[in-house]
Parts: sequence; structure tokens; C-alpha cells
Amino acid sequence: MTSHQFEGGNGQAAPQGTAQAAPRPAPAPAADAKRVASADNAGKPIGVVLEIAGSGSMIALDLQRLTECSSDSDPSISLAGQVGSQIKIKTNDGWLLASVRNQKQDRRAEGILANIDFMGEGDEEKLTGRIHGFRRGVTRYPIPGALVYPATTADLKQIYASDGRNAIQVGTVYPTSDIRAGIYVDAMLGKHFALLGSTGTGKSTSAALILHRICESAPNGHIVMIDPHGEYSAAFKTTGTIFDVSNLQMPYWLMNFEEHCEVFLTSTGNDRQEDTDILAKCLLKARGKNRMAEQIGKITVDSPIPYLLSDLTTIITDEMGKLDKATSSAPFMRIKSKVDELKADPRYQFMFSGMLVGDTMAEFIGKIFRMPGGGKPISIIDVSGVPSDITSTVVAVLSRMVFDFAIWGREEKTRPILLVCEEAHRYVPSEKNADGSSVGRILSRIAKEGRKYGISLGLITQRPSDLAEGVLSQCGTIISMRLNNDRDQAFVKAAMPEGARGFLDSIPALRNRECIICGEGVAIPIRVAFDNLEEVKRPASEDPSFTELWRGSGGEEEAVYRTVQRWRSQGK
Repeated sequence: MTSHQFEGGNGQAAPQGTAQAAPRPAPAPAADAKRVASADNAGKPIGVVLEIAGSGSMIALDLQRLTECSSDSDPSISLAGQVGSQIKIKTNDGWLLASVRNQKQDRRAEGILANIDFMGEGDEEKLTGRIHGFRRGVTRYPIPGALVYPATTADLKQIYASDGRNAIQVGTVYPTSDIRAGIYVDAMLGKHFALLGSTGTGKSTSAALILHRICESAPNGHIVMIDPHGEYSAAFKTTGTIFDVSNLQMPYWLMNFEEHCEVFLTSTGNDRQEDTDILAKCLLKARGKNRMAEQIGKITVDSPIPYLLSDLTTIITDEMGKLDKATSSAPFMRIKSKVDELKADPRYQFMFSGMLVGDTMAEFIGKIFRMPGGGKPISIIDVSGVPSDITSTVVAVLSRMVFDFAIWGREEKTRPILLVCEEAHRYVPSEKNADGSSVGRILSRIAKEGRKYGISLGLITQRPSDLAEGVLSQCGTIISMRLNNDRDQAFVKAAMPEGARGFLDSIPALRNRECIICGEGVAIPIRVAFDNLEEVKRPASEDPSFTELWRGSGGEEEAVYRTVQRWRSQGK
């Protein structure tokens, strides 16, 4: 199969205005020779359509033409026909853009057969043959025998050009070095997003880059980020407010009844139901002692009304002393001892301190949700210092407050909130790993219903296959970096739209800080090399260099002593 076969061999002329139709230019100086070669390669077909199907089709590529294109100065043309590259197909009234998914040798015709996925279509400028007005989807398919051409950088510039919607620039489109990759902010946040990638692929830095760009475009925004490892504090020192156990001051009475049960109840099985009934009765009485309860009238066990922990333990003791109680004293003692333990343990003081009994709910919501933000639209909630047994409850309270605030604030002007959850698989686990915790339920509910109330969910994880299935499918934009695990790759492919399949096959081959973006946030699926982020804006997630750190010595004894002191005092 040769290029000669394509130039009219199937009865279809080359498009008007391309270099093939125009007369050959006069010999050019050496500086212009490359441009002429590019024009030649862009104007000559590289293959022909063999077979048409709904989502993708098969084409035959000419080996000789691919070799000619491979030395072209235009990087898009030089990759023409290769897996992951873009090609265009002439139709009656414009161009179809497709992505090459795979290649195999055609032994009969000594060419190459390739499967392609259609990405979208654009109109043709009659004078120049260029693509314009590009849009996703296909309204008119080509017929077998239609000619296939390489997509040029100029074509890609038209295709990836912003359509006027608010967009943030995050990197450059592969394989070019000058076409900027933008993500449509409203579309990405309106339908949730997920950032996926194996450990060491630059996931944290990429997350910081995206959030920095969002903060720059919306300095009065409202972003809450759950940071389980304390990585992002360094990245948002100047553009955000950092909360950890030293300054979070999250009142215990903000918990609803389900969250109280997670923290205060230690029993399982039949005993659990007994303890739940007792706690519900005592907690309602404790909340009812507040004057605010009298003003409101009828309150529930979930109402966020302050109460004293000492009132709760007193009521538990009183109930235990009643002769008509239905059970023994053991359940009352279990709950009371757990409450006393939390009050006395210094690690829990950020939440169960006696100082947190005042009605600070409005102030707490204002500072966490950045209302007003004062030019610092993001709050980083560093939960690395929170005791592990209540970490998921703390995340549940914060997530539920985002949801409840949006529901009860429907009468007000909508103030959208973006909730970003790092290590999302810990909080919204798949069914096989589910532990029935309240955080999984509230985050699943936000994923399903949040956008109706102006809540956007951003999930960051290195183990997408451990995420609850329904949650990832609710994410309208998926940003996938390299995934090394087969199960993770298969899981992401199942969640992505059909047209992105050719791109998805290249997920294992992505370099560090490269990604595939597809879904609502982009016009068509793209492969992107992320921008470099300034040192001061990067998270503290760099892997340690063992060889460098092991070369130095000295001061170990003092370091061990200081560490033990901090360990014993639990950071106090």
C-alpha cells in the first residue's frame, strides 16, 4: 500500500486548499524547507478508512507515509498514526478528529491496520482547509474509503482552544510544547472530579497545582481540603488557612447522633443496640438542658445544640440508678467510662475540651468555609495529628457540615463549596472494605446529591479500585496519572467515557506529572504534561533520598531523646 494509492485511488480528491491541491512552491531557502515539508505532509493522506462502527472504526495506514511524517518538524505530524496520536478524516462538510487506539501489521497489503476512537468534529474553512468550530460527538460518519490525514499542531490549537468559558491553564497538550491545556472550572466543579495516580507519579504536586489555579481564578472561593498526612500545609501557607489539632477547636456537640455512637460506643452485637438506646435518651436530655433548646421548642438528638459533657455523664449516672431500668448497669458504665476517658485524654482536647461548650457554631463554620475568606479561599484541615480511632469521625463531621450548611442555606444566595478529599479510598471504601462508618455514607451522598446544592467533591486517591464504585462514576471529570496496578487501570477504564479508550490504554506509559483528562472539564480527552510549580507552592510530599540521608551522621542520640519526649507527651 503506497501513498500513490490514496491520491485519487479511491475516487476521492484531496481537500481543496491543502498543499496537495496547490501547485508546488518554488525552491525555498533552507530555513523554509521544514515548513514546506510540514505543509506537504499535512496535505497528503496517510491512510484510508476500512470499517465504520458507532464509537470507533478501523483504518489502514501507509507505512511509507508514516516514515515520511516521522521526521517532520511539527511534533503532531511526526507522531501521526502512532498509538495515542490524533488523525483527521475528511467528510463532505468538514473534518472528523479521531484518536489511534492500537496498531497491527496488515500482512496482506504490507501496511498497518489501526483501530480509532472518534473524538469530535469541526467545520472546514474553504479557503485554507483548516478546522474551526470544533465540538464533541459525531453527527455524520465517514464512509469506508474516506481519506485519513495527520492532525497538525495548527489543527490541535483550534481544537483545544477555549470556547470562552472560565478555564484554568494547568499544562501543555501532548505532544506539543506550546498548546496550553485548560480545564473548564465550572464544568469540572459542577459535576465533581477525581485525580488518580499511583504513589510517586506527582499526584500531590498536581493536586496543589490545580487548587492553586482555582484559587487564583476565584480568590473569594470556598474550598475545604482534608489533608490526612499534613502535606499541603507547606503549599498553601500564603493562599490558605491551615487548621490542625492545635487550632481546629471543633466542638464535640456538632456531631450528630450517628457520629456520637461511633465515638462513645465500644460494644458490638446485641449490646450495641442497648447502648444506642441509652445514649439517645441521655444525649437528648443533655441537649435539652441548654437554654437554646427551650427557645427552639422541640429538638432532636441530632440538633447541633451545645451541652456539657459533665451533664451527659450525670444524666447517665442518674438513669443507671433508676430501679425501673430495662437492663443492668453495665451499658451505662461502658458509655460513662468512655466519655470520661475522652475528656481526660490530652490527644482529644481539640474536640472534647471543656472550653468548647460555648455556642461557636457560626464562627466555626465561617472560619472553616472561608466566609469571609479575606483573599485566602482554601482551608487545609490537617488531620495527621488526630488520633486514628476518631479520624474518620472528624472527617465525617466536616463533610456533613458542608452538606447540611448547603441544605439549610437554600433560602440564601448560593455559595458553592468545594470539598477536596485526599486519600479518598480511606473514607469512601468499596463494599468489600466497607466498615459502615458515617464518613462513607455522607461522602457517597455528597457525590450523588451535592451538585444540586452547590457542593463540589474532589477525590484524590492512588487506589481507585478500593473506592466505592458509585462514587467514581459520579465524577464528571477524571484526571488520571500513571496507574501501575491492573485492577486500578480496569476500574478507571470502566468509569471513563467510550471515546477516551485510546487514551486510557496509554495510562501505564505516562511519565511522572503527565495525565489523561477526560469528561466534562475538557472539550475532548487530552493527554497533558503538567506545569512546573514553584518550590514554595509545592506540598511536602517529596520522597526522602535514603543514600543522601544515610551519608550524614551525628546528633542521633539527642534526636532520639527529643523524639521520645514528644512521643510521651503526645505532641504537647
